Amino acid sequence: MAAHFGRRLRKGAATTAVAAAAVAALSASQAPGVTVDDQGRQASSDSTPSPEDATDGATGNSPYYTDLPPLNSPNPSPGTGTGQATPGTAEAGIPATVLDAYKKAEAALREKKPGCNLPWQLLAAIGKVESGQARGGRVSADGTTLSPILGPQLDGNGFAAILDTDDGAYDGNSTYDHAVGPMQFIPSTWEWAARDGNGDGREDPNNIYDAALAAGHYLCRFGWDLSDQRDLNKAILSYNNSTEYLNTVLSWLEYYRKGTHEIPDGTGTLPEDRSDDTIVRPSPTTSGTSSPKPGPKPEKPAGSSPSPKPTPPPGTGSPSTPPPPTTTPTPTDTVDHLEDAGTAQLTAMAGDAFSKRISTRAETDAGKAVAKVRIRFTIVGDTDTTFTGGESVATVVTNSTGVAVAPALQAGEQTGAFAVQATVVGRTIPGVAYKATVTERAADTLVRTSDKALTCTPGGEFAEPVEVRATYNGVAADKVAATATLIKSADDPTANDKGPYFKDADGKAIRTLSGLTTDANGLLKLPQLYADDTAGTFLLRITTAGGATLTVELTVAAAETTSPSPSPTPSETSGT
Repeated sequence: MAAHFGRRLRKGAATTAVAAAAVAALSASQAPGVTVDDQGRQASSDSTPSPEDATDGATGNSPYYTDLPPLNSPNPSPGTGTGQATPGTAEAGIPATVLDAYKKAEAALREKKPGCNLPWQLLAAIGKVESGQARGGRVSADGTTLSPILGPQLDGNGFAAILDTDDGAYDGNSTYDHAVGPMQFIPSTWEWAARDGNGDGREDPNNIYDAALAAGHYLCRFGWDLSDQRDLNKAILSYNNSTEYLNTVLSWLEYYRKGTHEIPDGTGTLPEDRSDDTIVRPSPTTSGTSSPKPGPKPEKPAGSSPSPKPTPPPGTGSPSTPPPPTTTPTPTDTVDHLEDAGTAQLTAMAGDAFSKRISTRAETDAGKAVAKVRIRFTIVGDTDTTFTGGESVATVVTNSTGVAVAPALQAGEQTGAFAVQATVVGRTIPGVAYKATVTERAADTLVRTSDKALTCTPGGEFAEPVEVRATYNGVAADKVAATATLIKSADDPTANDKGPYFKDADGKAIRTLSGLTTDANGLLKLPQLYADDTAGTFLLRITTAGGATLTVELTVAAAETTSPSPSPTPSETSGT
């Protein structure tokens, strides 16, 4: 979370009671089956662990704002020119650029992951709880915060202990991590969740467009459907693993769903209370055990003065400047380079899954395998190929042999070459680039679906249509490009100038059809064939991408006439 927004105001007892009742109601009605441990963290079996250390959540379980929305509805939105706002509309207002970022992220996820059903109001609820909508909308025209929004140092002092993973690149601290930006991503999560939401070619956690799109993808992983309450709860808890956080976000989600409106940037209402405004102290129970419960921070007695600082012994340093902590190198710290772990040639036909997967090995300087290291695989280049699930970025942890295997690649319709870049999350060492190619859809075999002879009288039309089936390796070849030509001879594939023909849109004779495509079952049915006055045997040649060829024989001949049988002679009938 960001630092405190100005001087804090303490809410009255009545407001506190109402807020507590609202949270309790939401907990009972919208978070079924959720229990908490003795630190208020979610402990339900419904939670799905993330391969990216979801126990730390997107934010490293950093502090968040606990203000609840007003109980009165934000509807109706304030009218223009009235000079008055109805109760609750101040809280319902969302700064224009911030609101635009949420709606653009929803639209992007609707296209990329339609099954997720992400509402922009959920991003608004999380943005409110994490940063007060980017400090009330203090952002530039491109969505970048006017000053950095940093959470507290995650040094284990009341928060999670997360040693530095980005060398201070995002948070300016090379010892411990901080949550960063309006959606409060910790650097290690941002490394794999980052997105470019405003199209400037950068992935900046301090930009609301980038951060909102990243948050949307984060909430939509694991195939969650956010229109389902259980999946919605799991997604929110994966962002910050606390039931109080869940209930607070759900409160704002419901509030924004009732109505909201755009306000100028920089004029948003700033939150007042944060989750770290309380301390945890034991409270006796009837069983004789104790469990920690939050209570107000102790205040100094009136008129008291600070205790004098102890005088350090001669020759020692000041107690206010303790020595830097000694840390044990993490597996990531020991990685010197990445190596290809036997990845084969990456080629797939458009629309197909790649049969081979990318394997990368993390090694020390001495060539020893390094386990438990995050490897980030990023698809780069002009391509619509994705990993399974529709993502262009995937993060995989190396196994005991130091190898990370990327998810399978799914080819799109765009052909050509692209690359997949493998890098170590949290380290700035050279990565490994894997070249991949998508080829056009192809067929290797063509056969007719009927064995009837194709015949016609001069000037007539063929009664039997020409239909063929295309296959590739024995499987129906769908959406394969094909061409049909009435050729001069088996040795001369140029178009004939006489014999059977097709008709164009104007009814004129044509003898070559291009731009044909097989259907989902690999079938191709040609248009009606006609014959001119030339009799004889003619050839129709059909070819497809991939080299499949079929030559079909067409016969144009006059209809046979049947002559009457001669009358028998008298001698033949007399029997003599």
